[in-house]
Amino acid sequence: MKEQKPNFAFLLIVFVGCAIFLFLVDQIYAIIHMIEKIAINAKVNIVYVETILKIIGIAYIAEFAAQITKDAGQGAIAAKIEMGGKILILAMAIPILTVLIETIIQMIPS
Repeated sequence: MKEQKPNFAFLLIVFVGCAIFLFLVDQIYAIIHMIEKIAINAKVNIVYVETILKIIGIAYIAEFAAQITKDAGQGAIAAKIEMGGKILILAMAIPILTVLIETIIQMIPS
């Protein structure tokens, strides 16, 4: 199909990918809700949990977008999408890394 009708094949790939995601939305919600409950029970600051969940979401979205662009024959754009996703993840992780480093420094005896 990709050789005969590449435009249709691309749209089919996007449609199937989105359909699979929509099919899994309930399971994703259940997992997120369970992680939030565990964090509350462990008395972890919910801001950190939300940030980690956002980071995971960025990773999945960037991977999905990169795979679609690779399927469309645009490997260079896919590489840029992956790099952009990694930079966003790093930017969002800075507050968590800061707290982690501060905690480690406090544990080191003076």
